[in-house]
Amino acid sequence: MGAWWRCFPTGAPCPSWWFPRPRSGKVRPMRHGPGWYLSLSAYWFATSFKWFLVLLVILPAKVAELSPPEEKASRLGFLFGLGAVMAILGPPIMGYFSDRLGRRRPFLLAGSLLTAIALLLLAHAPSYLWLLVAYLLLQVADDLATGPYSALIPDLVPRKERGIASGYMGVLQVSGQILGGAVGFLFPLAFQAYLAAFLNLLGAGLSLRVTLDRSGVHPRPFLTAMAGPWRDRDFLLVYLTRFLVMLGFYLAQTYLQYYLADVVRVFQALGRTLAKEPFQAVALLGLLISLGAALASLPAGRASDRLGRKPLIYLSGAGLGLLMPFILLFPRYDAMLFLALFFGLFYGVYLAVDWALVADVLRDPKAHATDMGLWQTAIVVPQVLAGAFGRPLDLLNARGEGFGYLVLFVLAGVFFLLGAFLVAPIRRAR
Repeated sequence: MGAWWRCFPTGAPCPSWWFPRPRSGKVRPMRHGPGWYLSLSAYWFATSFKWFLVLLVILPAKVAELSPPEEKASRLGFLFGLGAVMAILGPPIMGYFSDRLGRRRPFLLAGSLLTAIALLLLAHAPSYLWLLVAYLLLQVADDLATGPYSALIPDLVPRKERGIASGYMGVLQVSGQILGGAVGFLFPLAFQAYLAAFLNLLGAGLSLRVTLDRSGVHPRPFLTAMAGPWRDRDFLLVYLTRFLVMLGFYLAQTYLQYYLADVVRVFQALGRTLAKEPFQAVALLGLLISLGAALASLPAGRASDRLGRKPLIYLSGAGLGLLMPFILLFPRYDAMLFLALFFGLFYGVYLAVDWALVADVLRDPKAHATDMGLWQTAIVVPQVLAGAFGRPLDLLNARGEGFGYLVLFVLAGVFFLLGAFLVAPIRRAR
């Protein structure tokens, strides 16, 4: 492939910081400072901010605007289902092409530009058909960028610094969600989309500054590359760990608003009413969870570099699992505010370690993007499964008041505990 595409459309020579020549050999380990880690994680911040607004605010509002009232729920569900399928297939496929070419930067650049365009189309879609086209473009663009981008920690960060790198990823992920919540509450839809597009380009630009391409083309055929990681026992255990922890998280999160409405009902603390509606009450709990996660991520990441990944995973899984019964034992909003903060702290510990853990067990440096793309599906599949639990929850609640929620939170606690202690047999991480 010629070099003309590197500075399309002008064909002019690229700045040296944009697409430097691929480097051969290993990157020599070096100590990185906070600015470097913040640049590395900047695109993850922008991605977290973008998806928070798109999935919780912009897309539901646009579907309601462009659909008959009796069809808005089914149309929104169709878009969510389609997006989930693409989010499962896209990252490993784009990661595979990135590995084949030995490039990360072109994918991140093209994906971020297309993402910005898709966000603007989403905000100004004149019909449901155009909304569908914009959402499909957004999914493709996101996969194009994030599949290769997810390989940057194993590509660039020495093993002894991966905990702190993962911690920065965790902090910026929840910070993006916090900012998304504030923007979604305060500003109109068009401004939200424009700000998401701007932050997406800014985050990509910062991350591109520290991204390096590698020389060489990975020779593995596509099907071999996709099947190979599943034959690796350590990778499979890391995948199952994240799958179970995220399944517990989404089971608890997806139906929390309904639990507040059906069981808690009154949203008071210290004698004051903090929220009138369940959606306001769950938003405040979400803010406390994100705050706790942001506080815990960096210290936990640093600790995992010294103590190992497994002790931190044990701590987070045990903490999350043991908190679930207290939600059932104390169905009071003031107690739930307290529990939400602790939930966030333990969840932040997990976020700080999971990127480092998977980076430690990857075998083939030339397949980082493919393997990390496969690992990323451990977030999407649990979301789909959690959504499918709605009907059983209704049936169980019909058998006894609150019985469905009892089963739901106990299951979530079991998944947290199982996910945490599955890391024990992993050999290539301590």
